[in-house]
Amino acid sequence: MDDTALSRIFFFLTIAITLAITVWAARRTHDREEFYTAGHRISGRQNGLAIAGDFLSAATFLGIVGLIYSHGFDAIIYILSPLAGLALILSLFAGPLRRLGRYTMADVLAVRFPGGAMRAFAALSTLAVSLFYLVAQVVGAGSLIEVLFGIRYSFAVPVVGALMVFYVALGGMLATTWVQIVKAVLLIAGTTALAVLALAAHGFTLGDLYAQAAATHPQGRAIFAPGGLLDDPAAALSLAAGLVFGLAGLPHLMIRFFTVPDEREAQRSALWGAGFVAFVFVLIFFVIGYATIVHVRPAAEFHEGASLVGGANMAAIHLARALGGPIFFGVISAIAFATILAVVAGLTLACAGAVAHDLIASLIRHGSLSDAAELRISRLTTLGVGAVAIVAGLAFEGENIAYMIALAFTIAAGANFPLLLLTIHWAGLTARGALSGAAAGLASALVLVIAGPGVWVKALGNAVPLLDITYPAPIAILVSFTVLIGVSRLDRAGRARAAADYARMRALLASS
Repeated sequence: MDDTALSRIFFFLTIAITLAITVWAARRTHDREEFYTAGHRISGRQNGLAIAGDFLSAATFLGIVGLIYSHGFDAIIYILSPLAGLALILSLFAGPLRRLGRYTMADVLAVRFPGGAMRAFAALSTLAVSLFYLVAQVVGAGSLIEVLFGIRYSFAVPVVGALMVFYVALGGMLATTWVQIVKAVLLIAGTTALAVLALAAHGFTLGDLYAQAAATHPQGRAIFAPGGLLDDPAAALSLAAGLVFGLAGLPHLMIRFFTVPDEREAQRSALWGAGFVAFVFVLIFFVIGYATIVHVRPAAEFHEGASLVGGANMAAIHLARALGGPIFFGVISAIAFATILAVVAGLTLACAGAVAHDLIASLIRHGSLSDAAELRISRLTTLGVGAVAIVAGLAFEGENIAYMIALAFTIAAGANFPLLLLTIHWAGLTARGALSGAAAGLASALVLVIAGPGVWVKALGNAVPLLDITYPAPIAILVSFTVLIGVSRLDRAGRARAAADYARMRALLASS
């Protein structure tokens, strides 16, 4: 049996495990409660692992390692900022989300602002954020299959789309949760093993690893200093703001808090999740990223001409082959692919809930849709989401997936974070102010992202961007907060209703 066959066996074994989980979950998913929330039966520790599995995506394992491989120290922004975002979720949102939420982000907002307009906005915002995030995962998965099997990227992407539709349509949140848990355990074990192998190659001496990394990289010792990726402090702060506040506004992360039985377990989820994420981040930044510079950059077998096979996103995968041979390469490839599948399942489920529950069941049918009909629509929605993800994944071929995640975070930061914060914690927010500010934040984020260099130039092929702003999250956040507060202050007619609705919401929070 040759090396390639061994690698593929481990890959298909992981796929088989996740498919078995999905079939098992499908037999236990019969109504909306089970499809969207796994019946609220997930414990805090299990949900913490699932949150880690949800967040430790292709951008983390592949994209961040790729950034360290190319640019060095500045990748730390992609590590510290999300940890701050998880702390923000724990302190501001975890408890209220569990007490107020049912299935989707729109359910939380509708407690204070009942009516179709706010629910429609929340659904559109969920789709916008989730689809951008989803495309990044599909790009990473397509590149991975291309490297592992030697097939064209244009064929690999549809394969990923088909698998993600299968997971969600069949198993719902229960399957998604357990796939994420299994993936998180595999990723923690895999990154630990990869870090141990990297340290063993240097006598378990970080100093030796770093000295060889500096000697190998074209930037020399500059890879240990800021400026390799972001030489403008304003750009660094803008990127960090998007990652911190964007994480706190991710719809597919919010719905994870609806799977636990109570507020205490929701808070435990956030704590466990942050701990697991921090552990993986330490290994990625301090060991694995710099090990790719030493063991992958000079190796001719991992390059086609001057370019790394599969691009910088595949640096971690090549490191696994360099240090552990074909078997370990197959293991790490399988873990990376399971990582992507787990995340796309969560994102697809968030989109399905936005369309089936928020738009069709709640808005169009006014709650009259049966469980069976809503489940049918949710499953059909996954087909449409899969088709969109495939088309967009082909358009973004070769883009760094960590950067693409930053674009999704920008939309979440502008559209969702200010709205959720003020909805839960400010009595002066009126319905008119909430809708106006949220719409302004979403519109400004979308315009800034689409007209910027990441989409207008790299994806759409134009020569120059309409707006030369690479990390626009602070602008979108400022626009959203300004309109939310300004319109609410001017809305004299809505103030009395706002105070009453806020008091009703706080009473519900206190009693639940």
